Amino acid sequence: MDAEGKVVVGVDGSESSIEALRYAARVAPALDARVHAVACWNFPEMYAGYVPPDFDAFEASAAKILAETVDKAFGPDAPEGLTTELVRGPAPEKLVEAGAGARMLVVGRRGHGGFLGLHLGSVSSACVSHADCPVLVVHVKESHRPHHLWWGSKAKNRDPAKG
Repeated sequence: MDAEGKVVVGVDGSESSIEALRYAARVAPALDARVHAVACWNFPEMYAGYVPPDFDAFEASAAKILAETVDKAFGPDAPEGLTTELVRGPAPEKLVEAGAGARMLVVGRRGHGGFLGLHLGSVSSACVSHADCPVLVVHVKESHRPHHLWWGSKAKNRDPAKG
C-alpha cells in the first residue's frame, strides 16, 4: 500500500506512543487507511578514544521496542492490515518523510526525552511544523507530579506556602 492509504504513527515505547497507536487505529477506518507504525533509531554520537558499541544491538533494541509497543497497544487484537517499519535516522526528519502523502501522521505529545513541563515535545513539534499531511498530537493525561521537586532533608519537611 502506498503512503496515501496509511495513517503513520511514530512509536518510541512511551505511553504517548501507545495511545497514539490506539487513536490511529480508531481513526484509520474513517480515513479508509491502515495503521503504519514507525520506530526511528540512530547510532549514538561517537567520540575519539571510545570503544565503538555493538551497532546491531541498537537496531535490535528498536525492533524490540516497536514490537512491545504494538503489543501493549493492542495485545492480540491488532488492527487488520497493521504494518511496522524500523527507520534509521533522526525521528523528526524520518517521521515527516514517512508521513509524506499519508492520510495522517499521529504522534504522542511527549516521548521519553525532554523536560518536564513542556507542552509539546521536540519530535511532535517538528512533525506539526514540517509534515505535509495532517498531524494529530495525542495527549496522555500525566500524573499530577510537580514540575519542580524539592530535594534534600530540609526541603521535604518545608511548607512551600510559608516560604
